[in-house]
Amino acid sequence: MGALFAAFINTCAGLSHALRTERAVRQEAFVLVLSIPLAFFVGAGVWQRVVLVSVVLLVMAVELLNTCIEKLCDHVTPERHPMIKIVKDMGSAAVFCALLIAGLVWLTALAERLGFV
Repeated sequence: MGALFAAFINTCAGLSHALRTERAVRQEAFVLVLSIPLAFFVGAGVWQRVVLVSVVLLVMAVELLNTCIEKLCDHVTPERHPMIKIVKDMGSAAVFCALLIAGLVWLTALAERLGFV
């Protein structure tokens, strides 16, 4: 149980650091907070509401991983390097894909709620 608590403390420390230092993480945390009450208006049922919030959590998770990759790349080589740029760009592309998934899910749920689907 002690290891589980220690892992939770480490998780909180990592999230806290990301929220303090990364604008994109703060923006996505803000959207996450907004998505919870909005899911009750947009989602037609419990599962749809869960999915609506979950896709926003997915975006946040991918953004945190992308931030980790960027921090590690900057630590390994602070100067500009063409391969490091490619790695960072791929991380950004992963965030973009997660955003597309979230947008598709939210737009579909909204269209269904408004009777367009």
